[in-house]
Amino acid sequence: MIIKTKKVIPASEITDPSIFKARRQIIKASLAAMLSSGGIASVFANSTPPIWPNLPKSPVTNGTLTVTPAEIAKNHTNYYEFSFNKTDSTRLAQNLVTDPWSVEISGEVEKPGHYHLEDILAKQTLQEYVYRHRCVEAWSMVVPWVGFPLASLLARVNPLSTAQFVKFTAVYQPQTMPKQFANAMLEWPYVEGLRIDEAMHPLTLLAVGMYGEHLPKQNGAPLRLVVPWKYGFKSIKAIVKIELLKKAPMTTWTKFAPNDYGFYANVNPNVAHPRWSQYSERQLGSRFFTPRRKTELFNGYGNEVASLYSGMDLRHFF
Repeated sequence: MIIKTKKVIPASEITDPSIFKARRQIIKASLAAMLSSGGIASVFANSTPPIWPNLPKSPVTNGTLTVTPAEIAKNHTNYYEFSFNKTDSTRLAQNLVTDPWSVEISGEVEKPGHYHLEDILAKQTLQEYVYRHRCVEAWSMVVPWVGFPLASLLARVNPLSTAQFVKFTAVYQPQTMPKQFANAMLEWPYVEGLRIDEAMHPLTLLAVGMYGEHLPKQNGAPLRLVVPWKYGFKSIKAIVKIELLKKAPMTTWTKFAPNDYGFYANVNPNVAHPRWSQYSERQLGSRFFTPRRKTELFNGYGNEVASLYSGMDLRHFF
C-alpha cells in the first residue's frame, strides 16, 4: 500500500531547545490567546484538572449514545501493569510518572525522531469523540474521549510506501508499576499493533482526555490509543513508542495466548472466546435487571470499517 502524504513540518518549525525549556509558559500563553479569541486550545492547560470547555464534537462521533457515568468508566479498568482487578489501578496508577513525556516514532518513515507531547499537541485540534468501548471480557461502556486522529500524527512523519503495519509500545516503568516490577503474567512492556490502513482510519484516535478532562492515569495517561471497533485490549495505554513496520508485530496478548487473542481482535458476536460467548455484553452503569446488549459486528461501526476486511475470513483472522 502506498501512503501519499505531504511534508508538514519544515525545519523552521522544529522546536528550538531554548523554547522547549519554557514550554509551560508558551502553552499557557497560547491557551489564553486561543480561548480569548473564541478558539479551542489544542494543548493542555496547566490547571488541576485541565478542562476543555465547549469542545467541538468530531464528525465521526455518535451523539445518540448514552454516555456511561464518568466515575464508573474512570474506575473500571484493565491495567495489568498495576493490578489484576478492575479497581486497584485507580489508586496504584497515581504513582506513574507522566511528565515529561515524549513519543519515539521510527521505522518506515521519512522523519523518525523523539516528539515531545507538548509539541505533538500544539499541532493538533482536539475534539470530542463519543465511542462505544467493548471489552473482550463481554462488558461495554460509552466514553466521550478527547483526542485527535492517529493519521494526523503519522502524516507528520511521512510514512514510506513500505510501511504496512504500526507497532505501539507502552511505557516501561517498573519502579511505579508493581506487575512490571514483579515480572507478573505478561511480557513487558505492553505491545500492540494495527495494519496501516486501520491506523490511518479516521475513527482511530490518540486520546489525551475523557469527559472533557485530562486523561486519568489509570485510563492510560497521558496518551493512549482508541480503536472503537476492536476489543479494548487493542487500545494500548501510556504510549511511548510508535514504529512503522514492513511486517506485522507480535503483540502482547497474542504472544501470551494466540488461540484466545488474535491480532485483529475485531468485535464479532459470531466468534466466541474459548471460555465465553461474545454474543452479548453487560453495559456498565445499567440497572441490575437491564437486559444484556446484543453485541454488534465491529461494535456497531461496520458501515465505517467493514470495507477494510473485504474478502477476509473473520473467523480465521480474529
